[in-house]
Amino acid sequence: MADRYLTPLLARGALLSPFKRPRPDAHVPPTRLVLPDVRIDLARLATYERVCGFATGADALPVTYPHVLGFPLAMRIMTSSSFPLPLLGLVHTSIEITQRQPLSASEAYELGVRVAGLEPHHRGTQACVVTEARVDGEPVWESRSTYLARHRTAGEPTSTPPREPGDGKPLPARAEWRLGGDVGRRYGAVSGDRNPIHLHPLTARLFGFPRAIAHGMWTVARCLAEYGPQQAVGVRAEFRTPVLLPGTVTYAARGPSFELRTGDRVHLTGDVRPLRAGNE
Repeated sequence: MADRYLTPLLARGALLSPFKRPRPDAHVPPTRLVLPDVRIDLARLATYERVCGFATGADALPVTYPHVLGFPLAMRIMTSSSFPLPLLGLVHTSIEITQRQPLSASEAYELGVRVAGLEPHHRGTQACVVTEARVDGEPVWESRSTYLARHRTAGEPTSTPPREPGDGKPLPARAEWRLGGDVGRRYGAVSGDRNPIHLHPLTARLFGFPRAIAHGMWTVARCLAEYGPQQAVGVRAEFRTPVLLPGTVTYAARGPSFELRTGDRVHLTGDVRPLRAGNE
């Protein structure tokens, strides 16, 4: 789906948002959207790699790139009238990625997206959106993203609290990155995610942010770029607090664990581990 269709989808989702009342027992649409024979636009891939800090010119896809390919399908589902959560204010809280083999930029992929279900969260209701990539009918990549709609809740939360990276000790700093105010616009242009909270200070302030904030998927991609090309891996990342743009952040890592922070304020935690038979 071309990017030109995403802006009308976002507008439709925004218009429908005031009419939705999120709750964890709401009906979840059984829709699974499929896009067959997806070919990689190499020029767009190279731009994505530059924006996120990956090396360019290799045949291997960055481990986060299939999420970008499937984003238009996810938006079609999440902006539909049958999706039970309002698009406005929806927060991407975590992502888990399972990459079963190296992915080639010259391969053709079948993409499928569905909503796996809802669950209560101590701040509202979460939806799990699953994106899958297949080659010749075989699953090669999958992500499970959770999106939170905040609202008043009653009773005990059942969502899993964020995990602390590694053994709970602070991770050693590896690099300091100075982020320009245009990071959200650059990532939005290559990903199709042009949510106004990421684009300009003025539009971000309309949603309660003092400045534009970086996309969560940009932050995790930027961290994973430090690991180099990925083979069969499992990735998990928790988005904790927004990264304000412009700004300076510290990338920290030890072993499989990584995080992004500003001073004592942690924005992102995660880990990346090789997959072995039986541990997917």
